[in-house]
Amino acid sequence: MRWKGRRQSTNVEDRRRATPGRKMAMGGGIGAILIAVIAAFMGGGDLSSVLRAVLGNATSNRAQGGTQTSDRPLTAQDKRLTNMVKTVLADTEDIWTDLFPPHFKRKYEKPVLVLFHDRVQWAGGIADKAMGPFYSPSDKKIFIDLSFYNEMDRKLNAPGDFAQAYVLAHEVGHHMQNLLGISGRVHQARSRVGKTEYNRLSVRLELQADFFAGVWAHHAEKRYEFLEPGDIEEALNAAAAIGDDTLQKKSRGYAVPDSFTHGTSAQRVAWFRHGFRTGDPTAGNTFDEAVFRRIDPGG
Repeated sequence: MRWKGRRQSTNVEDRRRATPGRKMAMGGGIGAILIAVIAAFMGGGDLSSVLRAVLGNATSNRAQGGTQTSDRPLTAQDKRLTNMVKTVLADTEDIWTDLFPPHFKRKYEKPVLVLFHDRVQWAGGIADKAMGPFYSPSDKKIFIDLSFYNEMDRKLNAPGDFAQAYVLAHEVGHHMQNLLGISGRVHQARSRVGKTEYNRLSVRLELQADFFAGVWAHHAEKRYEFLEPGDIEEALNAAAAIGDDTLQKKSRGYAVPDSFTHGTSAQRVAWFRHGFRTGDPTAGNTFDEAVFRRIDPGG
């Protein structure tokens, strides 16, 4: 992926030199994205409200104690990844600022990207790096410990700049769902439906975020011509590696479809591919049964 030389976003908070002084025990949920394999997920969400139940990776722990300053120096790899995610975030800002008004009849609000090391204080308390990248709708912030990308490479066999860009674009997709009120409606349904049905809604939410990531890639390629041979395969490989069925089979030897919260590998690939192929932000309503059956490989 060619990303060097373009604008870098300034909507970034770098908290890698400061970490919360004490953290409380973390909670985890079955089937969350990467927990089964590497104790992490990339699905994103406000774990204290909208996407906490959706992802099944809740943590409403409250911070106690002060903040510690870390002496850990940033490595050359840290700096390279920082520049890369700032560039990708800027790309999403430019693309969605242009696409949002004509398609959704409103102005796009840019999210803030928070970089942290080890753990971070956020609206829901303390988040550990094992949570992986996540989005917090209450303050419209995306949180990433960049060491997650090393885990993608080493433990999921999903390397590459574009696979990493896909992760961030997916979280931006959750931000869009927040702006559009989609994630809020899913959360409101929690009190009206059973666990299995709520998991099904969670899957639809995650697949739509994959779709939005594909739409971004479509328009970014048209604008910047930034893709290199193999880049799309990197994203599809990453999407497949974090399917619920793949993760559960690796962790327990079998899959439990009713517990899926993010979708199968085939579903994640299909919806990213659909977004990349069409480039139409309105063509990915995963909650519309007719649309879902037409695109979904298992529908």
